[in-house]
Amino acid sequence: HIHFLKRITDFIHDHGSIAGIQLAHAGRKASFQAPWTRITEQLTKDEGGWQTVAPSAIPFNPNDIVPEALSLTAIDQVKHDFKSAAKRSIEAGFKVIELHAAHGYLIHQFLSPLSNSRNDEYGGSFENRIRFLLEVVASVQEVWPSENVLFVRISATDWVDGGWSAEESVKLSAILKDKGVDLMDVSSGGLSLDQKIPLSPGYQVQFAEAIKQETGIPTGAVGLITEATQAEEILKNGQADLIFLAREFLRDPYFPLHAAAELHTDLKWPVQYERAKPR
Repeated sequence: HIHFLKRITDFIHDHGSIAGIQLAHAGRKASFQAPWTRITEQLTKDEGGWQTVAPSAIPFNPNDIVPEALSLTAIDQVKHDFKSAAKRSIEAGFKVIELHAAHGYLIHQFLSPLSNSRNDEYGGSFENRIRFLLEVVASVQEVWPSENVLFVRISATDWVDGGWSAEESVKLSAILKDKGVDLMDVSSGGLSLDQKIPLSPGYQVQFAEAIKQETGIPTGAVGLITEATQAEEILKNGQADLIFLAREFLRDPYFPLHAAAELHTDLKWPVQYERAKPR
């Protein structure tokens, strides 16, 4: 895909923006139907499914196929695969990499005691559970240019007693700052079906703010941030350094232009659209 992605990144950069890519391994949450099918069962072998892997042989859903616990050799291979993906990202012209360590995917599975019951150097203590992420970061940094940007996305809490906690997220973020990570993208949840998330506008901003204030690493806020004024207040109040939007862009692809108008900020429009710009 490198050639085709390079065409996209060149286009993005030619128009004054910056292209980034998110690198992830789904671990035990792999081999599922496409999410838009709303089918929650894993694929069977006849449907093209495959044996999933995880830190421990603990399925996400009791009805799922039990994942295979990764051996030390397999862990080394996954780290190598992240490094190879970073190399391909460079060739494809990306300037930002975000390592996805949230939402119940493989790296998050190592972090949380709910999904990691290993009794070796990758399980048990906080230091052991974060080891895999730190090693993935180091592997990527071996090839990723220092002038480029490296984000890490985390779930600040599992929203389950005994799971990964907000306090651990602060400790981890301080360590990642010292390791040269540029920004923490702070989300939450996604690891356990038992999670109880108190949804409300900007409900995860508190975690981004705590990490920023307690460690000094820049943070990104995400989650039910849907209004321009809401996003602006988060930034003005020093609760986060960036605002990450996803679903809002699906609802409104022109959100930046509408937000600029709402906040009385002049923003350069694409030249093809300038005739429609409000005067």
